[in-house]
Amino acid sequence: MSTDRIPMSKEGYDKLKAQLDQMKNEDMPRIAEQIAQARGYGDLSENAEFDAAVEAQGMLQARINELQDKLARAMIIDKSTLPTDRVVFGSRVRVLDLDINDEEDFILVGPGEEDYDQNKILTTSPIGQGLVGKKLGEEVEVPIPRGTLRLKIVGISID
Repeated sequence: MSTDRIPMSKEGYDKLKAQLDQMKNEDMPRIAEQIAQARGYGDLSENAEFDAAVEAQGMLQARINELQDKLARAMIIDKSTLPTDRVVFGSRVRVLDLDINDEEDFILVGPGEEDYDQNKILTTSPIGQGLVGKKLGEEVEVPIPRGTLRLKIVGISID
């Protein structure tokens, strides 16, 4: 497990916490009940329901562990204290795609807040990493699976 702090807003933290609570208090007991039911079907060596429930429990436990780790490393950021002279977590960044001459906004967010339909991208995403730390007017090249995005930062604000 990494010891790096994970920046996130209070809203993002609360959303992850709600997911964790649901997994621990609703999903895990439901799976435990499925395991108990499947055990009652007899021979465990040929019991597909039992195997599926145990596998689901393991996958859920891994997700719970991942969320607990993120929450433990969370660093709640107060957006009112963020700078607007450079791109940071929480920034709304307007970029000009230099190849197609089209502008687009991105909002850099932490885990639990990403919403690609709303252009809320993780700071750890390729575009997020390419933009963080840059200033107004700077151009960046972001390697992506289908080539390279050439972007110019034309606006920075905090929502």
